[in-house]
Amino acid sequence: MVTTSNKRRLVLQGMAAAALAGTTSLSVAAEDRALRIGYQKFNTLNILKGTGNLEKALQPLGWKVKWFEFAAGPQLTEALNVDAIDFGHAADTPSAFANAAGVNAVYLAAEQPYPKGIAIFTSQDSPIRSIKELKGKKIALGRGWNVQYLLVRALEEVGLTYNDIIPAYVTNAADVRAAFQSGNVDAAALWDPFLAGQQITNNPRILRDGSGLSNNRTFHLANPKFVDQNKNIIRTLFAELKKTNTWTQAHPQETAELLAPQLGVDVKVLRLATERRNYTTVPIDAGIIQEQQQIVEAFYKLNLIKNPVQVKDKVYGEVLL
Repeated sequence: MVTTSNKRRLVLQGMAAAALAGTTSLSVAAEDRALRIGYQKFNTLNILKGTGNLEKALQPLGWKVKWFEFAAGPQLTEALNVDAIDFGHAADTPSAFANAAGVNAVYLAAEQPYPKGIAIFTSQDSPIRSIKELKGKKIALGRGWNVQYLLVRALEEVGLTYNDIIPAYVTNAADVRAAFQSGNVDAAALWDPFLAGQQITNNPRILRDGSGLSNNRTFHLANPKFVDQNKNIIRTLFAELKKTNTWTQAHPQETAELLAPQLGVDVKVLRLATERRNYTTVPIDAGIIQEQQQIVEAFYKLNLIKNPVQVKDKVYGEVLL
């Protein structure tokens, strides 16, 4: 007999299998010695992938790297939960939702704040000119996305609540663009590089970015058992990531040119996204933990998160940077 719990696990495994298209197995035998990394378009891990430097660093240790691209953070954290990947990154809100859902992952490190890399916007010909005017309006975004938290905070800033708007939930950035361009929604919310793509292509009216409301951090997450057994591999990964971040910070144009053919994204879009970001990986400290806890509490208050998890309990006990 298949229990409800088993059914849920089978569903999650199916989701991970779809995200890992092109592979023949979700599990990697121990003797394969492969580090399975989940990444999203245009983030620090994506840049590291583009350089090929991690593969070179791990080869003398007898390890290979397998990369798997995900449409957004929620899909990536589900893959971590069903042991389809060992390591990956997700923004602050997907990470907080994963914590509350009991996803088997721990925080290892964080990126610097990236508040201008998220925004709520409408079209230039829209009569809506402020967040306050979103009351009763339909907004395209995803559940558990970083921009969902931005929207919560932006509404609170002007005396509204999340219940004052009509969320039009989608599962990926392409669906946000489609809904926005179709005119079926009044506004939308996206993150870079998809936000930068909208700005370059359609010049939308930005109603609010994350400045002063959301730090929009990216977090590096991993399966705790894998980390326990392979700390030297994780340390090597972070050492190579640090080198890549230092180079990226000093070479925004070259970074855009490196990733453009890989992502199929215009160089100008990637240059805009690169220029407004600080590429530095930092340890998880008390202030960052508090940021994440505020996200958990905000969504718990809205009954969108059922478990008021303590984020500090999800941080790995050793700094591996």
